[in-house]
Amino acid sequence: MLSSAFKRCWPQNTSAIKFQLISVSLYSTLQPISAPPQLQDLCNIVTSTVGGLDDLELSLNKFKGSLNSPIVAQVIDSVKHEAHTRRMLRFFLWSNKNLSYDLEDKDYNYALRVFAEKKDYTAMDILLGDFKKEGRVMDAHTFGVVAESFVKLGKEDEALGIFKNLDKYKCLIDEFTVTAIINALCSKGHAKRAEGVVWHHKDKIKGVLPCVYRSLLYGWSVQRNVKESRRIIQEMKTNGVIPDLVCYNTFLRCLCERNLRHNPSGLVPEALNVMMEMRSYKVSPTSISYNILLSCLGKTRRVKESCQILEAMNKSSVTPDWVSYYLVARVLFLSGRFGKGKEIVDQMIEKGLVPNHKFYYSLIGILCGVERVNHALELFEKMKGSSVGGYGPVYDVLIPKLCRGGDFEKGKELWDEATCMGVTLQCSRDVLDPSITEVYKPKRPEKTNVVDSSKVKPQQKLSNYLERMKMRKIAAWKKKMKKKSAAS
Repeated sequence: MLSSAFKRCWPQNTSAIKFQLISVSLYSTLQPISAPPQLQDLCNIVTSTVGGLDDLELSLNKFKGSLNSPIVAQVIDSVKHEAHTRRMLRFFLWSNKNLSYDLEDKDYNYALRVFAEKKDYTAMDILLGDFKKEGRVMDAHTFGVVAESFVKLGKEDEALGIFKNLDKYKCLIDEFTVTAIINALCSKGHAKRAEGVVWHHKDKIKGVLPCVYRSLLYGWSVQRNVKESRRIIQEMKTNGVIPDLVCYNTFLRCLCERNLRHNPSGLVPEALNVMMEMRSYKVSPTSISYNILLSCLGKTRRVKESCQILEAMNKSSVTPDWVSYYLVARVLFLSGRFGKGKEIVDQMIEKGLVPNHKFYYSLIGILCGVERVNHALELFEKMKGSSVGGYGPVYDVLIPKLCRGGDFEKGKELWDEATCMGVTLQCSRDVLDPSITEVYKPKRPEKTNVVDSSKVKPQQKLSNYLERMKMRKIAAWKKKMKKKSAAS
């Protein structure tokens, strides 16, 4: 939940620049066209699961309707979530062969973006070859999508190779394409290679420096390289680019995750120093900044510091959100502080914060995992009182847990309650049957018989003694053989 909240804040700070044009959104950009009668026939042929690719082409050859560029693009758009990519590729290549040069560059670009979305390297490679062979023009948006797909597939060399040869695809190396390859490389932590692109194309990125620095900072943070991340921050200040909240949160995340592995005791002091630096540049930390720290504190089970940070947030101008309370309650429940954890949840409710159903579902799952079903039931009552919805997964956790613990009566009560509310349950009704469901009874380790242990102990001592004597004889023999070899 913290990760998703952090990611949501990222694009809000980059929307002011033109880099949005090469974002990785892969939605269709096709204009709505009235569907001709033959469109459905082509879609049925491509999505058919009968026969192989050669059979597909034979069926396409029997197609008697009129074929044009808009229909080809519409078929690709209609079947991209249903048909296999290789069938779509064969259809597209067949269309190109039949239409000759009637297929437009925008159709090629759209098809390439679809195959990049599907992460089909072979299909992408074939179309890229056709781009060069037929002299097609690749647009900047398509290059951005292709570059990111290549990097996600672990083929960053191929992504850089396309970038260096963009002239063969009749695509300009400008601020859009340069920023696209930098962003693609940094998304998987290849910050050093991205800095090489920056060095060779400084003149192209003068207008998008803030975006480039954010990408580089994120790239180094993926590697948890605090030294290089700090260097990027200093370089930004030197070049007159003041780091904003996103930059500092990225650096803070890098620092906390590094300390989580190598210096847990330095989590709080070093994170607070960064927040102090933020304030000196008139960048106020938000709940997301503190949640990054709370998340790492929870992973290392530092309960006292987590509670202190939440208390400090309440006393300062930073208002905790429900994620903050979740992170503290989670570490309290995991460490066995159930009373304090319940207080934290009550405190959140008193402040009027309304979390989504994932808050309750996650905490209830933790309580069931540590065998505190009664606390889980109490928390479920609070969930129903807040009317957040999403009760189905919680019922699916609680009912089997109660029945396997022997409380079939309460399990039946929750089942009837869910049925009355119209909640669809995924668990089987058989779980309510005591003759089917095996009741889990925790077993204590059996005590060793005193008489048996007295017999076993001398035998073990004798065995250990014989083993030691054997090892000594072997060592003495090796020593003797070594002396003989040296004398000879």
